[in-house]
Amino acid sequence: MAPRGVAIPDARERLFAAAERVLERDGPGALTSRAVTDEAGCSKGLLHTHFAGLDDFVAELCLDRFARTAHRAEQLPARAGEGDVARTLGEVVLALLRSGGPAISAFALSRPAAALRIREALESGAPGFDAMERAIAAYLDAERDLGRVSAGVDSGAAALAVVGAVHHLLMTAGPGAPDVERRIEGLVTFLVGGPAAG
Repeated sequence: MAPRGVAIPDARERLFAAAERVLERDGPGALTSRAVTDEAGCSKGLLHTHFAGLDDFVAELCLDRFARTAHRAEQLPARAGEGDVARTLGEVVLALLRSGGPAISAFALSRPAAALRIREALESGAPGFDAMERAIAAYLDAERDLGRVSAGVDSGAAALAVVGAVHHLLMTAGPGAPDVERRIEGLVTFLVGGPAAG
């Protein structure tokens, strides 16, 4: 336990990581301010020093994880020409689902104030699904220009389908839901693995 009054470097990330562990191990019903700070090994007041309360904390956690995944997706176009197209795209898409995304999103949706805060932030331009969609479309365009994706693939429609599937799974799949990875891999392969691909 960190001594009272001693600054904790990267406190936000420490609390976020602790919340993800609590959600993964004990489920949404166990996520409380106390559970997060106990898991993080810090004083109970640390969460309230950095956030207005649990709803604000959960919203910021969601937005942070969306932004990380959007940033990772934005690196996709630079990877055009490398490796297998479906596998490369699948890695980025699955990163959000593997990061505790479904459990975090489900918990946020159960708290109206957190859900409203997330929606308002995304509408105001916080990186999220729109950024992922643009990045995926740009990546598929670049791969199509290289002849590694069929000329008939509509990159915008494919990107929308992938992001829509991720959104659906985030909102409906509980932690540890079966076949999530297989479903995403199948969708990505179907969308980019047409007869002229490769």
